[in-house]
Formats: sequence, C-alpha cells, structure tokens
Amino acid sequence: MATENTLLDVANLSIQFPTRRGIIDAARDININLQPGEVLGLVGESGAGKSTIGNAIVNLLEKPGRISNGSIKFQGQELRELDDDAMRKVRGDRIGMIFQDPQTSLNPLLRIGEQLTETIKKSLAVSDKEAHERALDLLVAVGITQPEARLKAYPHQFSGGMRQRVVIALALAGEPELIIADEPTTALDVSIQAQILDLIKDLCKTRNLGVIIVTHDIGVIANIADRVAVMYRGAIVETGPVNQILNSPQHPYTTSLIAAVPPTDRKLHRFNSVDYIDGSDSSNEAKRIDVSTHWLGEQNDLKSPDGVAVSVNNLKLSFVLQNAIFKRNRKTLQAVDDVSFSIADGETFGLVGESGSGKSTVARLIVGLHKPQSGQIRVMGNEVELHKQDEKSLAARRALQMIFQDPYSSLNGRLKVLDIVAEPIRFFKMASSEKQTRSIVQDLLDHVGLGAAAAMRYPHEFSGGQRQRISIARALASRPRILICDEPTSALDVSIQAQILNLLKDLQEELGLTMLFISHDLPVVRQMCDKVAVMRSGAICEIAETETLFESPQHEYTKHLLELMPKM
Repeated sequence: MATENTLLDVANLSIQFPTRRGIIDAARDININLQPGEVLGLVGESGAGKSTIGNAIVNLLEKPGRISNGSIKFQGQELRELDDDAMRKVRGDRIGMIFQDPQTSLNPLLRIGEQLTETIKKSLAVSDKEAHERALDLLVAVGITQPEARLKAYPHQFSGGMRQRVVIALALAGEPELIIADEPTTALDVSIQAQILDLIKDLCKTRNLGVIIVTHDIGVIANIADRVAVMYRGAIVETGPVNQILNSPQHPYTTSLIAAVPPTDRKLHRFNSVDYIDGSDSSNEAKRIDVSTHWLGEQNDLKSPDGVAVSVNNLKLSFVLQNAIFKRNRKTLQAVDDVSFSIADGETFGLVGESGSGKSTVARLIVGLHKPQSGQIRVMGNEVELHKQDEKSLAARRALQMIFQDPYSSLNGRLKVLDIVAEPIRFFKMASSEKQTRSIVQDLLDHVGLGAAAAMRYPHEFSGGQRQRISIARALASRPRILICDEPTSALDVSIQAQILNLLKDLQEELGLTMLFISHDLPVVRQMCDKVAVMRSGAICEIAETETLFESPQHEYTKHLLELMPKM
C-alpha cells in the first residue's frame, strides 16, 4: 500500500501492443509499490510481462507498445507527465537499469573504462581522476579482478558473466535511488550471483535504495526479495511477503511454478513441468523414435575402442590482455591451465565453476574453436585436430556438436530454420538429394517438439526456448555421438528449462549420446550429470561422481560453491 514515503507507486497500469492481428494486452491493471530500502521481486515465465513493466516505468517501451491506462509515480512525481528531456534526467541519474543482455548493453567500440567514466562524469559532475577512481571501485565492488587492466579491455574480451558485472557497475555509476534489474544474475555463477545479491542488499541498507528485481529465478527471489509479485500472462496473480509466497502459495499457478524449480537436496529422474491454470499445455513433447530403424540411429564412423568418448590431457591456453613489444610488459590470462579429464560413452559429464574459470574455453578447445598451446584432445580414441580438413578430423567434427549458451545470437537471423538445420547435412553430404534433406530437417524439428511447419519460419518468430530447440535440432543433424552443452538453459525460465532438459535426457536415452554439460546452475547439474568437475582460475580442483560431490565435497572451493547455492 502506498504511503507518504513511497518511492514508487504503480497503479492500474495497462500496456498494449497494437498489431495487424489486433491488440495484445501485455500488462493488465498492474498495481505495485516500493518503499525505500525494499526489494520487490517480479517473477514469472518468459512472456508474462515482467520486463515490459520495468521498461514502462522508465519510458523505454518498444514501439508500437503504449501505456493505455494507469499511473507511475516516483517519489510522488507522475513520470507519465514528463517530456523526453526530463525523463532522460530521471533515467540513469535517479533510476538505474540493469538490462538482461549484457552483450547489447555495452558499446563494443569503446573500452570498459571509457563507458564507465563517461557515465560517472555525466551523472555526478566529477573530474577525470575522480571518475577513474570511482570506476575502479565499481569494478572491485562487482567482483572483477585486475581492475586497472580490465578498464582498458573491450566488452568482447570478457566472459558473459563478467559483462553482466560491468553492466551492474554502469547501473550503479550514477548513484540512483531506484534500480530496476531485469534478470541481473542470469549469466552469473553461484559465487558471483551471491556477491551481486549481497551488494544489492547492502546498497538497500546503506543508501536506502529501492530495487525491483525482474527474474524467472525463484532462488534469487528467495535470497534477496522482501516481497514478491507473481505474474501470469500479463496480470499479477499473487503478491505478498516472500516467505509467505514461497512456503504457502495461494494461487495454483504459483504452486506449480515453485514445484518446477529443481531441488538442491536430491536427484530426480525428470524435471517437473508447469501446470497452466487455463488447462493449456506448453510442454511441446518431442516425438519418440525407434533408433533401430530411424535415420538418427545410424552410427557415426568413429568408434570408441576403450569406452571413452572424449579425453583431454594437460590442455593449456592463455589469452593476451595487453600486448607489448617486450614480453615482460605483456599481460596475459591463463584461461586453461593443465586441464585433464575423460568422459565415458553415454555419460553426462558436468563442468562447473565461476564465470571466467575456463569452462566455456575448454568446450571451445574440444570442438576446435580454439587451438590449445599444449595438450592433447582425443575423440573416440583418436587424437584429432578439429581445425584440419583431413578425413579423420571431419569424422570427429561430425561426431562432436555444440549447443551454445545464447539461443538468440547462435542462429543466423537471415536464414529460415530449414537452412539453419540443413547446413550440417549439406556440409557433410549426408543426404542424397535436396528432397531427402528437407525430409530429414522436418523430421528433426518434429523430434525436438517444434513440428515440421517450423522449417519455413525465421528465428525471430520463435521464443527463447523454441530457438534453443532449433539449436538442438541443428546439433543433431550431423548424427553426433557427443553433445557439448554450454549453459543451454541459463536464459530460460523454469518451465522452458524443464522442457529442454527433459528433451536432452530423452535424446541421450534414445541415441546413446555422450554429453559435456557446462553450467553455473548447481541444482540443474545435480539433476543432469553422472560426474562433475569443478574449475577455478583455469584449473580443475575436484572431479567426483555427482552425488558424492554434492554430499561429500573434498575441496574447500567446492564446499564454498555448494554453500552459496540458493536455497528455497
């Protein structure tokens, strides 16, 4: 309930998007308020309208979206009455935004230091020296090491999690009174997530800062929010104190949403799906196949003579952060430092650790996107160099496919889904005719639960979860023996995550696939993996069977990670 000291009061807010097919009600009669020093969680699935509300508050609705009704008052001032110039002064200086995609939030042509100091000087009117010092302090506050060197780096030189930390630093640069955080921890591992959440909570206390966290991660809500509002298809279905909502939800949708969160204390055979209150079913169940007669069941030429699908031995790779003529003046980062492990046929091997620990770099080394400075990679018993074009290397590339973290940037937006999925089939000459290629693609799309009609559409016509299914279909198109999954569900809400992970489990069971599963989501790793390796600063500190690692971790760093795992 709004009071005299209310920081933000949103009343009866409705948002519409006119389209050729009619008007879409993105948000209906939204009522929320926020007090200074309070954290409000806005939770729900993708498409529920959460981000739309955050964008409407700061007047950043995408066209042709418009506010059709309602009031937005910030410290008693009606924001809807402000012109563009006045709103720009509020946005950034008094209301900070943390956007979901750090890749598009940062200017790729400017160094991180330039972007931070520009924002600080514009908001606080300080000298260049003071702005530089504040920029360093902000990087340290959000957990970025070597801040002096990092200020001179460009966004592409950071991992996804580190870019997100820079975006959070930018939001704090103007010392705002309200922060709207849109999925602020999506790309972050548990340790940095805990650090960021602690930072936000500390700011709330010390500066009386108000925070709205828009997220699909109920674990984040449990750890930081004072109150929570649950959204379903444009409306708030339930709101109240966080403990009450999580422990005694009143609405059936809230109950189902909480049940879909992977448990941290036990392993399940399958992930729970969300039951929708209108009786609809978005599970998009994949079509089951008989692999003994199906095209996907035909084996790749490579065989594993010793039962080991992938083995890496003493891999090393470093990146140059700052180049110089003299070696002593160069600054390098040891991204992968003497890494060794093996993955048995049919096994799901998990790789966990902080952002920047080297997990994704190891995956890219295995699939040949990076070339190791030293070490050995063996696929199905054969030592291969995947960047070569010889017969053995091409067979290994067919056997080894990758599902990338971001389902948006990993698909070519100019190609139809048919051509995206058909590309490996055409490259490896796996079909005798274009007609057979089309038939295979349609069958693959059926198999991942999208349907054959999806072939003639473009990626932008699909949701994030559907795009990830397209990525899986493309990975399957070369009939691989090994799938490398790099954070395949980090950007997806719990219901879509359950669909994708159940699909991967089914595919592994049907096709006998081996998987390297990279994730910062420890509950998901526990559900998916048979064995887990923990990485830190480019090196592996512990490898163990999954249940052994979660129940009896040996390394202090592993114990630290498990302690930070969000608890419901």
